[in-house]
This record gives sequence, structure tokens and C-alpha cells, in this order.
Amino acid sequence: MRRPRALVLPALPESALARLGEIAELAEVPARPSLGFTDEQLADLIIGTGATVLITDGDQVRTSVLGLHLDIVAVMGPPTSVDLALAAERGVTVLHAPDRDAEAVAELTLALMFAVSRNIVTADREVRGGRAYHDRMPPAQRHRGRRLTGRTFGIVGLGRVGRAMRWRCEGLGMQVIACDPFVPEATHTLPALLAESDVVSLHVPLTAETRGFFGYVEFGAMRPGSIYLNTSRGALHDLTALVDALRWGQVGGAGLDHFEGEWLDPAHPLTSLPNVVLTPRLGEATGESQEELAETLVADIGRLLRGEEPAHAYVPVMPLAGSA
Repeated sequence: MRRPRALVLPALPESALARLGEIAELAEVPARPSLGFTDEQLADLIIGTGATVLITDGDQVRTSVLGLHLDIVAVMGPPTSVDLALAAERGVTVLHAPDRDAEAVAELTLALMFAVSRNIVTADREVRGGRAYHDRMPPAQRHRGRRLTGRTFGIVGLGRVGRAMRWRCEGLGMQVIACDPFVPEATHTLPALLAESDVVSLHVPLTAETRGFFGYVEFGAMRPGSIYLNTSRGALHDLTALVDALRWGQVGGAGLDHFEGEWLDPAHPLTSLPNVVLTPRLGEATGESQEELAETLVADIGRLLRGEEPAHAYVPVMPLAGSA
């Protein structure tokens, strides 16, 4: 039987690529555009390479691609753009790594909280530009932050990342409260949490129900001057409402790791606010996270090609032609 051809879009660790090369022929991939491939570019790439296995980050798979000659789509993260029902209908098995790396995401969330609360980014820029003492107000006064010990940290969504945040913040001496209708130990309602928290951190999945659920009402209910963190998905909040809340001082600062489409226009008003720290989807951008995700996906691709049941599949496994 002819070896399958694998088209790999994300940068996989060398160890995972080597293992993949043992079970599939690796297709040549041109340099990936900074904003990713368009639907047409990706379709042309799949057709041109004859790929039957696609490894992607999950934001690149549109409906048109599922109509091509793919047998397997392996996703490095949530399949936010994959039509799972259509994939099942067309016999495309969608594999995934089991869960987000909760520890890595929690660590980045903490980093954003510290960066916002202690004005680290703006202070760093002044030092690098030789402007730390550029006026009569000393930097210790100009960049005066807030101590987090004794403050209240509010977790919206007490899943794996939320729980990873809870013990970390408790270790910092913060009081931790949580809101999650599906977790009995999360005892606060959202309005109560917003009224009590000095820091509000979103850790909920993006669904039809949660899309845009954090808007003017929610930002307006937060404690004046409190910090807002979102390392889950950009579509969870109304970005215009956040900008207004930051400008009015209702929200004292924000740390964001995601944007809709994972892209923020450099001219967006959010980029001009000094009390905001922005990162480009770095929550799981650690060597350990990428190695674990890649090894999991490659192992499942191997199982599927051998006619075995993969450990992590979003849709029912379809038998591959010629599989054992």
C-alpha cells in the first residue's frame, strides 16, 4: 500500500517529525504567511501535495478543505473552525491532543497579571529608551503598581486552567473565588464575583452561549480599577466594551492572549492604552507543551494508519482503505 502523505502546517518538534516520517511521507510546505493560509491557498496546497493527512493548529480547516482527499485532520488544539459533522459525513477522522496544557496557560496568566499590576512593560520600554528619568516624577512614583497579596482573585470557569490558577493565586496570598455553573465548589454567581474581585480572569470554553458574553454590563459591574485577564478566547468578550471600560477607568488594566482571528489591527485603540499587556496566543507556547501535543497526535495518526482505535478523536473513526 502506498504510504500516506502528511502536510504539516505548524512547526513540530524534530522528534515528532522524525516519528511521523517513519509512518508517512512528509510533503513540502512553503513558508507559511504571517496570517496563515487563505482557504484557497490551503486547498491548492493539499491538492498540489496529494496530502491525505493534515496536521494543523485548528484555525485553518474550513468546510471546502474537508471536500478534498483528506483521510485525517490532526489538530494541535481545539478544532475551532472544523465542521465536525461534515467531517464525519465525508469520512475524515479528526484527531486532537487531549486537552490544553493547563499549567502553561496558568503560568502565562500569572505573568500577564504581574505585568499589568506592576506596569512592567511600560517601565521596560522607558529603561530601554533612556527615558526612565525623563521628567520630574521619579519612575517609582510614575509606575507605582498594586500589591497582590491580600487581594481577591475571581476565576470565571473552574476547569483545568481555572483550578491551576486557584492554587497558584492562593500561594501568592490572594483570596480566590470562582464562578462556574457546572462546578459545585464554585460558589459565586457572576455578579457576586465581579463585585468582589480585584482581578477577574476568564477560563471558559468558546461556545454559542459564551461568545461575547462579557460586555458592557459585566465590565461595568467590576470593581473600579480592577484587572481583567483573558487567556481563553478573544471572542468571549466585547472588545469595544473593554476599550471603553479601560478608558473610563472602570477597568484599571487588562492582559489578553487571544483576539478574534488571533489578529489585532495595530491601529486598534487597544494598542495605544498603556495599562494593557497583549500577547499573541502564547499560553501553550512552551517547548514542553508543543512536544507533548505533537507526540500525542503522531501516536494517534500511527494507530489510525495501523487500523487501531486512536486515543483522541473528535468524530467516529472511519476505516482507512487498505488499513489492517
